[in-house]
Amino acid sequence: MNPRVKEVTPVDNYTIFITFDNGEQRLFDVKPYLDKGIFYQLRDIDAFKTVKPFMGSIQWGGGQDFCPDTLYSCSVPVTTRDT
Repeated sequence: MNPRVKEVTPVDNYTIFITFDNGEQRLFDVKPYLDKGIFYQLRDIDAFKTVKPFMGSIQWGGGQDFCPDTLYSCSVPVTTRDT
């Protein structure tokens, strides 16, 4: 089982900065999903910025979410918060 989301912050260019409960910090690129189903609504940058941690994962104001395993396995590690 992969780590769960502790904190999430939207950053530039439709990416999110995630801190996992194991202390790792990673970037997840949401752009590949913005043309798919309900994620299309996140093209509105104000909607995109509503992301919050939710039950070990993340969720946006419109109900969009990702599996925490997807967030971990499809994100890239960062060593500093220079995003």
